[in-house]
Order: sequence, then structure tokens, then C-alpha cells
Amino acid sequence: MKHILTRRTIRKYQKEDIPEALLNRLLAEASRTQTMGNLQLYSVVVTRDAEMKRRLSPAHFNQPMVVEAPVVLTICADFRRTTLWCKHRQADPGYDNFLSFMNAASDALLYTQTFCNLAEEEGLGCCYLGTTVYMPQLIIDTLQLPRLVIPVATITVGWPAEKPPLTDRLGIEAFVHQETYHDYSAEAIDQYYAAKEALPENQEFVRINHKETLAQVFTDCRYTRRDNEAMSEGLIKVLQEQGFFAPLPDLPKGEEVISE
Repeated sequence: MKHILTRRTIRKYQKEDIPEALLNRLLAEASRTQTMGNLQLYSVVVTRDAEMKRRLSPAHFNQPMVVEAPVVLTICADFRRTTLWCKHRQADPGYDNFLSFMNAASDALLYTQTFCNLAEEEGLGCCYLGTTVYMPQLIIDTLQLPRLVIPVATITVGWPAEKPPLTDRLGIEAFVHQETYHDYSAEAIDQYYAAKEALPENQEFVRINHKETLAQVFTDCRYTRRDNEAMSEGLIKVLQEQGFFAPLPDLPKGEEVISE
């Protein structure tokens, strides 16, 4: 059976460290993933130090695996390196804009997924932390990320100390569209989500959160409008301050984006 069909998110790890040679090999192999213009618009910050993991933990809502995993990887959308290369080669870079952030973020996420696949093939366990874009400024400050560098993904990595059950997935009929996008009728929604909603663990989520439907658990408890809007404001501010939007109003228009 293909490994991808049995992959699990691992949040508990053995005390055993990851050899530096193995980690570096995986980081190098992952760089063979797709990248826009062969520019590799990403950087990876490797965190092994216990104190640094402790400082990063609040940005991820103090989830235990951040401090317990032997290695924490912060993958960043990085147009700074390319911009500096251009400036040092008498080329005029135009990458301090939102499109460039999107390109760099895509590169970084492609790299992240490729690394996870390679690491899991070696027997390592990974946990993808979506919290990275919730409070990016704390990560930026902790890791001393300069302008045109923004964290977009965090991976905890280690040798698994658990084997959790496989989580459910929607069938391909729910997300694959032939030729053009076909919008979802109420009947289709009922059909595609029936199995997920019928799972005992999901019915338990509904019960303990005192909701009527599983969807309400997501909208009212897990990913609320209020939280999404507040964190969106924070992310937009970070994009501005890191140089991927127009200069902030209190900055002169001619001010240099990159400071040496």
C-alpha cells in the first residue's frame, strides 16, 4: 500500500533526536520540488534549541508538540534573498508586492509538502501547524526575520511515539470538477458530507460543544468569523510591515524596501 494512504499526523515523539545528516539530506531533497522560475522563493529556519522552541510556542497556542518535538521547522515565503541577488547584480527587483508574496508562499508550501512526504517515507512523523499565519509577528520577532520574509508554515518533526487512527477525507466526487466548476446543490452537500457527519467522533464533537450540526462546531467554536477577521487584520499588517504591500502611510514613498 502506498505510504500516503496510511499517513497520520504525529503530535507525540520519542526522545531520540534526528541526526543532522538525515535532516539536511531531507531538506536538500525537498528542494527538488516545483518552484516558480527556479527561484526557490523560500527559506527554512531549523529550531532545535529548547529555549527557542519555548519562545515559539505561544505563537502556536502553546501546543505541546512545539516544545516536545526534537525539531521544529519554520518555512518562510522569502523574496528577500532574490531581491538582494538582483540588487547586487545591477538588476531592478520589483518584488515588494502582494503577487510576489503569493508566489513565494506557493513555493514555500510546495516545499513544505514535499519535505513532509520525504520525512514520512524515512519513518519520521510530522505535524503541520496551521497556526503559523495566525500570529506571524511573534514568529518574525523570535526568528529575526527581515523584510520580504514571512512565515507561512511550521512543521514539528520527530520519531513517532503514537499511531493515531486515520482521519476521514471527502471522496473525490466532492472536490474534483470535470472541465468546469460545478456548484454544489443542497442535495450534493448532503451526499458528500453524510459519511463525515455520521462518524461517532464527529457526533461527539457536536454533543460536547452543545451544537446542532458539525458545521456549527467549525463556525461557532473552532474557526469563528471574529477570530478570522482579527487574524486577517494582523496578517495584512505583517504583509505591509514586511514589505509585500505598498509602504505604510507614515513612510515616504521613496523609502528603500530593503535596508542593509
